[in-house]
Amino acid sequence: MRLWRAPGPTAALLAALLFGVGTPIAKLLLGPVSPWLLAGLLYLGSGVGLALWRRLRKAEPARLRAGEIKWMAGAVVTGGVMAPVLLMWGLSRMPASGVSLLLNLEGVFTALIAWFVFRENFDRRIAIGMALILLGAALLSWSADTRLDAVLPALAVAAACLCWAIDNNLTRKIALADATFIAMVKGVVSGGVNTTIALAWGATLPSPATSIGAATVGFLSYGVSLTLFVVALRHLGTARTAAYFSLAPFAGAVVAVLLLAEPISARLVVAGLLMALGAWLHLTERHQHMHLHPPMEHEHEHVHDEHHQHGGAETGPHTHWHRHEPMTHSHPHFPDEHHRGHRH
Repeated sequence: MRLWRAPGPTAALLAALLFGVGTPIAKLLLGPVSPWLLAGLLYLGSGVGLALWRRLRKAEPARLRAGEIKWMAGAVVTGGVMAPVLLMWGLSRMPASGVSLLLNLEGVFTALIAWFVFRENFDRRIAIGMALILLGAALLSWSADTRLDAVLPALAVAAACLCWAIDNNLTRKIALADATFIAMVKGVVSGGVNTTIALAWGATLPSPATSIGAATVGFLSYGVSLTLFVVALRHLGTARTAAYFSLAPFAGAVVAVLLLAEPISARLVVAGLLMALGAWLHLTERHQHMHLHPPMEHEHEHVHDEHHQHGGAETGPHTHWHRHEPMTHSHPHFPDEHHRGHRH
């Protein structure tokens, strides 16, 4: 199977596309809805939508081990509660163009934490690819009148990016759990908190039609996107997922051109080429070497492949507690749950 057809890259690219498309659509809703309340409604729509989806599918109750609850709680607090508040505070006190530029720090912080705190593997090709994607995102969001003279608001936005980066790395710790459950909890908690804060500060609920529109955009661009992001984390690791997700600004810019009739600029074309080259470096990566799998016990959805030779009559995807015996072999792989921590 070619790597660009693997589930990890596909999930990451779809997550970026859905998130990027949602941005210009959400801009249409900002007229009748305050930014803070809209952020809450978007996240609340994602959480409630995923809860209904899980109920319709009669999904089994998600199970987190005791040691995983702390990672989930940390991800919800940093990425779902703290980050949006910091972002909205900074956005209310500095130009939106400057905020857009600073938001590109999320991918940088995510990769740096993954590489140097959690020791996730990377090589020169991956680092160059991420740099090109982030350069394209920065070029896309840069404006000649960008001003970052307000230090505290800029620091607040940077702190929001750091919170989301921590969230991404903490979510990586529980990425083998049900992705819809993780995204649902984040959406309900963060959406509920931000909506409550907005209403307490004087915001008023929009019309039912606008509320339904916000909830729909939130379900697709935040709920489904976050679910796919978690799936990508499971297969790709944190830094590579963040690199693919950094393509979201380009997707949003393209939709803005088509939906909002914004002009096609030379900056958009150059940014697209840079990001396409960076994505190509990632998509054509072939990381292969002889490596040792130590014994491991855990639970997640899997099929009986070369890493899951524990017997059983199941032939399709299934979930149960299983043990991996020590194994030494060579094959193309990403830094997923079964390929972390081995020597390079």
